[in-house]
Amino acid sequence: MIQIDLDAQIRTQSGKGAARKLRKEGRIPAVLYGPKIDPVSLSVNAHDFDKILIKAEGEQVIFTLKLDDQNRLALIKELQRHPVNDRVRHIDFYAISVEDKVEVEVPIKPVGKAKGVELSGGVLEMIQRTITIKCLPLAIPKEIEVDISDLDVGDAIHISDLTPPEGVEFTEPPDTTLITVVGGTVQEEEEEIEEEEMEEEGAPEESSEEE
Repeated sequence: MIQIDLDAQIRTQSGKGAARKLRKEGRIPAVLYGPKIDPVSLSVNAHDFDKILIKAEGEQVIFTLKLDDQNRLALIKELQRHPVNDRVRHIDFYAISVEDKVEVEVPIKPVGKAKGVELSGGVLEMIQRTITIKCLPLAIPKEIEVDISDLDVGDAIHISDLTPPEGVEFTEPPDTTLITVVGGTVQEEEEEIEEEEMEEEGAPEESSEEE
């Protein structure tokens, strides 16, 4: 989790026309909302925001939005992107307080090498790449590390197998599957069938004399 200041401007005009004009000016339309404030329409500099996303590298960011004469702490709730060029077209900011817990998604990071992959030729499958947690904003971890060393073919790791960091709780069902190892290189039956088919195709056909 990182904290970054971001200048924001309150906007009074709404609609597609106003949004297009903002984007042409190099700004991104946005909205700030939360349980204790009225929604506020605003905009941020597109170049500055893109640099923050690159710097964060997927890590959760707590923004200090500088709005005129006041500052607001916020998280990104949703990003709307252009379907072709992937540029951010709209931002939903969620207002927070350092004293209130928030629910966010953080990345899952596999640690180690699964023995089912190393020894049996299995394939590691990430069923979920993020996990939903609840904690105070300043306690949001960069990622949740998951040790996959003991995973054999057919094994799986569920949320119930993890120990959350101090001050963090998992909010998804305990039986939620996160990672599994499937398949394997030992396919003797299939190979035998293929060999038999090849032998049958290559064997000479028996001839018979007509009476």
